Amino acid sequence: MSEECSNNCSSCGESGCASRKDPFAKDAPNAGSDVKHMIAVISGKGGVGKSMVTALLANSFNKAGKKTAILDADITGPSIARMYGIHEPAGSDGNNVLPAVSAGGIKIMSINMLLEHEDDPVIWRGPVISSTVRQFWTEVAWGDVDVMLLDMPPGTGDVPLTVFQSLPIEGILVVTSPQELVSMVVGKAVHMAQAMNVPLLGIVENMSYLECPDCGKRLEIFGKSHLDEAAEAYGIDLTAKIPMIPSNAALCDAGAADELDEKLLGECSLALYNKLKGDNEQ
Repeated sequence: MSEECSNNCSSCGESGCASRKDPFAKDAPNAGSDVKHMIAVISGKGGVGKSMVTALLANSFNKAGKKTAILDADITGPSIARMYGIHEPAGSDGNNVLPAVSAGGIKIMSINMLLEHEDDPVIWRGPVISSTVRQFWTEVAWGDVDVMLLDMPPGTGDVPLTVFQSLPIEGILVVTSPQELVSMVVGKAVHMAQAMNVPLLGIVENMSYLECPDCGKRLEIFGKSHLDEAAEAYGIDLTAKIPMIPSNAALCDAGAADELDEKLLGECSLALYNKLKGDNEQ
């Protein structure tokens, strides 16, 4: 493999490369993994609370009795392990890496669990980062998992490209916020999903409003939501809006993400799971 490898075999001129693969072939999971469904949680940019949405979905699936896992694919900005209070290194059975398990029973793998110190920076080039995400799939023995959520880095760079090409993603969930140019962000997600032949399952608008603790009025701190218009324009039928709840941030900062109120995305998670089951049964 060339030292300049970008993991994009379609643009590579080295026909004899040992790492060349069918662009439609998916990496085989670890022999110790049985993952039924895989959803990627993405965002157009950082700062929209994508990891919190991932955690809320994971809690909702978990409380509904689904064996749930989170693969933290945000290698340079990992937060999932710390949000769930996981600070110890990843385990091992002698042959495979083992995920950590949160207090609530959610399996988690993050780069923080492989660093000497969890606050060490990851200063790696794109191909190395992408390869690490693939190793989280091929070298980690996840065991029996009903739903795996991938907490993706923002944007459409190396990691999303590698994930959609190499891992058996069944669908994408987009996280936005009201202050974004929602139509443009959703449009980019739609076109990326089409290009990678991965269904766009739905949109979650985080920080949609703040509910006044005194009168209960909804205050649109970041402006009026345009989520419904964007969803209608692109034919997306699954949407959800999450209010700003200061206690949620406090729970994540305290490593107590297991205590996030799963009911905030309860209906969304149920609809997602039914969509995945329906697609597989067709």
